[in-house]
Amino acid sequence: MTENLVRTPELRSIGIVDVKFGENVIVVEPVNLYGCVIGDGTFVGPFVEIQRGAVIGKRCRIQSHTFICDRVTIGDDCFISHGAMFINDAFVGGRPAGGNHDLWRPTKIGNHVSIGTNATVLPVTICDHVAIGAGAVVTKDITAPGIYAGNPARLLRCVAVSN
Repeated sequence: MTENLVRTPELRSIGIVDVKFGENVIVVEPVNLYGCVIGDGTFVGPFVEIQRGAVIGKRCRIQSHTFICDRVTIGDDCFISHGAMFINDAFVGGRPAGGNHDLWRPTKIGNHVSIGTNATVLPVTICDHVAIGAGAVVTKDITAPGIYAGNPARLLRCVAVSN
């Protein structure tokens, strides 16, 4: 017979801890930001988590419900839409890293990159001037400016970049 016991859980608070902020950063709480770097003029919406070791560039917009994990670097003038997720565990060896940070892989996002709502970005490098469609899953490096969408993300259209 199972007893109906009332138990008290361990409570942990979210908040902002050990973050290096640039000038004119706007953060809408509640957020969970810790051990990260956020560049000048960047906006961080509510319900965002940015973990230790992540670096966000200047003039970026990080929309609500986004998760940016350790080892993610986002360039300047980027837009990360609602619910975008970044993954640092590539399941090296065919299974989760199980807390072994040596198995985590970095993600580097270039400048002028837009990542659509609910996109998932695995450990990859994305060059400058790229748009990732809503719901896309980015599994491989993106080396040419353009518009990408799908699962896995594929090039839909190249874009001309002017200096």
